[in-house]
Amino acid sequence: MPSPPVPQHCPTPIELDDLELLASGALGEPRAFNQPGSPVTLELPEPVATEARVVGAVELVDPEGLPLARVSWPAGVVDPITHAQHGPFRDLVLTPAAYRERYAGRTVVPLGDPITTSQLGELSGLGPVTLLAFTGTGTPWLSPVGLVRATRAAAALLPDAVVVAVPVPTHGDPEADHAIGVRVVEAFAAGDPVHGLREGDSDYPPEVQRVVDHDRPPPERQGLVVFFTGLSGSGKSTLARALVDLLLEQGVRTVTSLDGDVVRRNLSAGLTFSREDRETNIRRIGWVAAEISRHGGVAVVSPIAPFDATRQQVRAMVEEAGGAFFLVHVATPLEECERRDRKGLYARARAGEIPEFTGISSPYEEPQDADVRVDTTGRTVEDALGDVLRGLREAGFLTL
Repeated sequence: MPSPPVPQHCPTPIELDDLELLASGALGEPRAFNQPGSPVTLELPEPVATEARVVGAVELVDPEGLPLARVSWPAGVVDPITHAQHGPFRDLVLTPAAYRERYAGRTVVPLGDPITTSQLGELSGLGPVTLLAFTGTGTPWLSPVGLVRATRAAAALLPDAVVVAVPVPTHGDPEADHAIGVRVVEAFAAGDPVHGLREGDSDYPPEVQRVVDHDRPPPERQGLVVFFTGLSGSGKSTLARALVDLLLEQGVRTVTSLDGDVVRRNLSAGLTFSREDRETNIRRIGWVAAEISRHGGVAVVSPIAPFDATRQQVRAMVEEAGGAFFLVHVATPLEECERRDRKGLYARARAGEIPEFTGISSPYEEPQDADVRVDTTGRTVEDALGDVLRGLREAGFLTL
């Protein structure tokens, strides 16, 4: 009888970059998880773990569903299937074996930051060098793509340098990160010289500086998501529209308004008003807003967004895209929101006609991390918007 199908999708805390390291052999030969010195712990949610016990393995895939590795249960032995096929600078991601076939004998220089002017002078006397750029998510203060571009710009200024990218993410544990980094470097060098750069200053060669400036623009040019949250009737949509109008009038930034009702009609048609679907709607808004910020635009959004966990997910999406997340809590009291209730929604909710209505039959978790808190009670739109504009100016996002 054929074995049951291996689970194709399993939400786990394992990083894709970790898996690439294991499957490619960048940490040495593929081996078991949870063994002494092993760098990765694979934790499966119970439904997936139950199926894995029956099947005897779990399959790990990339975000597009491409199988990357099969992990046996319970030994945790990694059996590589393939590697990620796409991504910028994929041609620079080599296995240690492939690297040694091409570049054995060079001095290996591990990098997590752009090369400074003083470090460039340090490298120029080493002979043929390999600049091993550690490009995992969150590793450098520069984006992974920015780090590779900056490293290539520096390599062009050296007499004989090649660039190899290795996806090594951080894990929140400096000792573990260092240990993994040492193993990666040893796997590539395989006895060749290894040179650790001295800490440099913030002076970069002009060619590198241009890459840094493009990758990390100043706040007034950085992609930005202004996220208004508050109860229905709090005034958040009115403030959001006023902010969009003002930014359009100034003509300095590219602005997109992601109004809740418009998004519902176009992006989230078919979703209900259950808690699950409302949170899905907000995550969709967040994803679109993050993509706008990725390209340097400003997105202004104003969903109720009552739950902190979902707001944090949107913040993470934006920051991962290289944008800034500016949270505005429109903290108008419930009593005032009910008084303004032109659509009669609060009355219907109190009569039990609208289930899971935020503020009545469903909670609103007030944000503790808001950049600006605004109560619109008894205030004009211009006066309340002034609080938001002051916050944006103080954070450097507006210069006018």
